[in-house]
Amino acid sequence: MFTGIVQETGLIKEINDAGEGIRISVTRPESFQDVSNGESICLSGACLTVESFDSSTMEFFLAEETLDKTWFDQLRADDLVNLERSLKAGDRLSGHIVQGHVETTSEVQEIEELEEGWNMTFSLPESIQDLVVHKGYVAVEGISLTITDVTEDSFSVTVIPETWKRTNLSDKENGGKVNVETDMMGKYAKKIIE
Repeated sequence: MFTGIVQETGLIKEINDAGEGIRISVTRPESFQDVSNGESICLSGACLTVESFDSSTMEFFLAEETLDKTWFDQLRADDLVNLERSLKAGDRLSGHIVQGHVETTSEVQEIEELEEGWNMTFSLPESIQDLVVHKGYVAVEGISLTITDVTEDSFSVTVIPETWKRTNLSDKENGGKVNVETDMMGKYAKKIIE
C-alpha cells in the first residue's frame, strides 16, 4: 500500500524481453540505500517487486497484465518514472490510500501554466467514468491528486510547483500517456451499490 506521495524519480536504464513480460532496470536513488529483494515499490503508479539490485540500479519484472494496463509497453531507455516505497505501519498518510493497481491509461489533453502551478486535463476513459468525481482523489502516475473538474470525457487536476518539480509530470506533453488508479473507496461504494 502507498500514499501517492512520490519520494524520488528514477531513469529507465535497460529494458529486456523476459518471456511473458519485460525486465527493466531503474536507477536507484541514494535515499533507497536500505532497499531489499522482494520489496514493493510503486513505479509511476504500478506496484512492482524488486527482483535484484546493486549500488546504482534496481531490477523489476513487468508481467503482461502490467503492460496491458499501463503505458509501460512503450517504455524507452531514459524515461523518467516516479518512485514511492510502500507505507510502513505508523507512517504519516499524507496523500490517500493507493494500492498500486493501475486500472487504465489516460491521455494528456492540455497543460495550462498558472501563476502558482499547472492545470492538467486528461481524457476520461469510459471504464472509470463512474469513479472520477469532483474533489475526489485520483492517482496519476502514482501521485495523489485532487480532481478539480470533471466533464463527460475529461478530468482535470491542479499540480503545485513542488509536485511538478519532484515528479515526471513536468516531462509529460499533450498526447502523452499517464497511468491512472481511482480511489479505492469509490470502487467499494460502486460494488455495494451494484
